[in-house]
Amino acid sequence: MSQKPQQTGTSDVIKVRYEKLDALKKAGRDPFVITTSARDVLTETIKNNFEEYENKDVCVAGRLLSKRGKGKVSFMDLWDRSGKIQIFAKFDDLGEEEYGFLKKWDIGDIVEVKGFVFKTQMGEISVHAKEVKLLSKSLKPLPEKYHGLTNTDLRYRQRYVDLIMNPEVKDTFVKRSKIIGSIRRYLDNQGFMEVETPMLVANAGGASARPFLTHFNALDEDLKLRISLELYLKRLIVGGLEKVYEIGRVFRNEGVDTRHNPEFTLMELYQAYTDYNGMMDLTENLYRHVAQEVLGTTTITYNGIEMDLGKPFERITMLDAVKKYSGVDFNEIHSDEEAKAIAKEKGVEFEERHKKGDILNLFFEEFAEEHMIQPTFVMDHPIEISPLTKKKPENPDYVERFEFFMNGWEMANAYSELNDPIDQRERFKAQEALLAQGDDEANTTDEDFLNALEIGMPPTGGIGFGIDRMCMLLTDSAAIRDVLLFPTMKSLPNDK
Repeated sequence: MSQKPQQTGTSDVIKVRYEKLDALKKAGRDPFVITTSARDVLTETIKNNFEEYENKDVCVAGRLLSKRGKGKVSFMDLWDRSGKIQIFAKFDDLGEEEYGFLKKWDIGDIVEVKGFVFKTQMGEISVHAKEVKLLSKSLKPLPEKYHGLTNTDLRYRQRYVDLIMNPEVKDTFVKRSKIIGSIRRYLDNQGFMEVETPMLVANAGGASARPFLTHFNALDEDLKLRISLELYLKRLIVGGLEKVYEIGRVFRNEGVDTRHNPEFTLMELYQAYTDYNGMMDLTENLYRHVAQEVLGTTTITYNGIEMDLGKPFERITMLDAVKKYSGVDFNEIHSDEEAKAIAKEKGVEFEERHKKGDILNLFFEEFAEEHMIQPTFVMDHPIEISPLTKKKPENPDYVERFEFFMNGWEMANAYSELNDPIDQRERFKAQEALLAQGDDEANTTDEDFLNALEIGMPPTGGIGFGIDRMCMLLTDSAAIRDVLLFPTMKSLPNDK
């Protein structure tokens, strides 16, 4: 029985494609069951090594993205993952039957061509077809080539079409893959070990975020999707692995904007016998290495703004940054009440539960963050916002923590890790109190992690990198969705 479109109101173009498929099946040429001998070379390899391939037989395969010609001569453009190459087909070479089947080919079809490599009179490297085979029939037309797929929402929902129609999109994701590969090579060469830790956890700790909840039927137990990689990686430091990292998805039940997606790629690493100063050095060297290896330069441009990764990164305390950009010196503020009073005076919104350290952080976000354009480490955060970080010995109101900024964005977050189990238990208690006051992003006590600290964790430096934001900067992409192959989208009625 002939296969017909299932949906009603199908356009004439799609109906014609189904009719072509029916004709092929009746002729014993069903493209969905024919096996392929597989291509033996990519188009880019042929074009980059023409002298080696000239007049030699090759087999290429890919998607047909243009078709032209008339009578007994046809020209087609075949695209594979490396690029495109022209196909030259003649009636005299293929014969009446085979050449006739070319009329059943449409833009979007996936085809295989065997033939020899040559240059046309116009100087274009091409494959002169001796055998052709349809491997997969495209039953829906691609967008019109001169306009492409420009609807942003549709591009994200149908990334498979976006990748076909917009070569720069494919280039972005090729570059993203190279960035992650470069990170791995750098860390591996520094003696780090890549590991994997659980995504389904009973206690989603290690960051201030609201988790996604789920239920594990087999154990009849509620679980959460991880919001961080931290607490399991630090267990491995306790176990003696000393230098570990993980690149993986984390999940935070938060809003969506140009820099936030509820699932994103995080890289965290932990190194024994160092501190946040060691993490600053590692961050600077890593960013410089990746930019040079992937882009060939340490000077990058994002949205027209040039940023220099080749120079030493600026280092400034949060106190000094707030003083510089707001004019308020929090060293002269001695109580929570004074901090709230100056916040009201400056128009900084806060909650009643907030303490002086919380308000200092709000001042930084309000007045200083946007100025952190060039690579900058903002150091020494207040203890109230850093429940897993070692106190500064000379000033226990602050901790040995930094955030790395570029383009006004937080790119990384690092600590001298807290390894005192008694202090850590008190910090967890403070977080539990915030949770009771309505802060649904507060941490809860993790008894097994405390047990690990009681076994003993060496002095450790740790850092978390936002891989997606790094990719945004290094590919000059306007939104996080532009560097996620399949960003989170609200379901359409037909998706449910």
